[in-house]
Amino acid sequence: MAKGKKTVYFCQNCGHEETKWLGQCPACKEWNTFVEEKVIASSVTSGSRTDREIQIVSLSEVNADDQDRITTGMAELDRVLGGGIVPGSLVLVGGDPGIGKSTLLLQVCQKLSENRSVLYISGEESLSQIKLRANRMGTFQENLKLLCETNLAAIRSVIEKRKPELVIIDSIQTMYSEEVTSAPGSVSQVRESTNVFMQLAKGLGITIFIVGHVTKEGTVAGPRVLEHMVDTVLYFEGDRHASYRILRGVKNRFGSTNEIGVFEMRQNGLVEVENPSEYMLSGKPENASGSVVACSMEGTRPLLIEIQALVCESNFGMPRRTATGTDYNRVNLLMAVLEKRIGLHLGNCDAYVNIAGGIRMNEPAIDLGIVMAIVSSYKNRPIDEKMIVFGEVGLSGEVRAVNMPEQRVAEAKKLGFETCVVPEVSLDMVKGIRGIKVMGVKNISDAMNLI
Repeated sequence: MAKGKKTVYFCQNCGHEETKWLGQCPACKEWNTFVEEKVIASSVTSGSRTDREIQIVSLSEVNADDQDRITTGMAELDRVLGGGIVPGSLVLVGGDPGIGKSTLLLQVCQKLSENRSVLYISGEESLSQIKLRANRMGTFQENLKLLCETNLAAIRSVIEKRKPELVIIDSIQTMYSEEVTSAPGSVSQVRESTNVFMQLAKGLGITIFIVGHVTKEGTVAGPRVLEHMVDTVLYFEGDRHASYRILRGVKNRFGSTNEIGVFEMRQNGLVEVENPSEYMLSGKPENASGSVVACSMEGTRPLLIEIQALVCESNFGMPRRTATGTDYNRVNLLMAVLEKRIGLHLGNCDAYVNIAGGIRMNEPAIDLGIVMAIVSSYKNRPIDEKMIVFGEVGLSGEVRAVNMPEQRVAEAKKLGFETCVVPEVSLDMVKGIRGIKVMGVKNISDAMNLI
């Protein structure tokens, strides 16, 4: 049967395929996401799969020895990847424009090119542009090769011929296949390009990093199937105008997805932040009401953050509530608990809650910190600068236990804090830590007595 062309409609959000245009995608329920694309339809001979023998093995016959991971030379990146790069893996790196995706991967090339062959393929920048950025980072070895190309067939030929140990694709939205008639960046092109790179990574044992653009919602542009096809998905977070960056793993087949890496953007590239807690607490005001230090866990790493609150009487009939760095609805819920359980009259007050440093935290363990910051600002009474708090607050006003309290208290002790307010049910788990005073609270009333 001769090859022919047909027109189909793809959902740009999830990649769902339909034969006609629809206003709402039946898969992801998004509106006005279908685009028209022409694809080549070809038939497959019926005996193609019976010509070769299909091997079936039992689970006990499969060798599952752990492969030696490749360390990138950047401890923060290795932490997020689960200990290093797994050979033959496909890693997707996403983030806002200008956040530092290309800078991070070029630094990885700089570290690994000392003893491994690396190929950097760019579809967005010229060779001179890459060279200008590389000059700010320092010296590079001869093992790093550059290629400016967007044709998928040419890129595949180069990779199969040279067989580098690491390949960087910047970015997947610029790659195109001549067999697909749609424009680069479309659903069909992105899906076809990712499928080709996945076959190269698994077939040749080459580690491939793919840079992906993001939409205005913050997700990787293209079909959702793109994230399903790769082994690891990393997101670069942070304000592009601020100096810090957070690398967060949202999918990892070879490690945990709770770890984060913290970097600081400087003129010569990204610099690792070995102690994020000290970095986040720099510039904390002294003897100021509405400021309290809380502890949040990101994977196995405790992170101390400063929670600020400003509560003042409203000049309008409807008070204004604002939350920066945490969930807005959670702040409203905690303020309702304060009104109901301890009789704090916040109904006619504006309230502004902020996590200093621009970082975003949604862990329930910072509930007690938010509550104490609001009460401190309302009563205009400062909290002891050497005090740290953490605990989840329930609707009845009780302070509930959180995970890994020992690591949180140990981190507070290391940074010089003298008092730690924890849920009372967690006292037995932290009683072995010396050199810091640990106080347990049952409910928010007990916590308010400390202010």
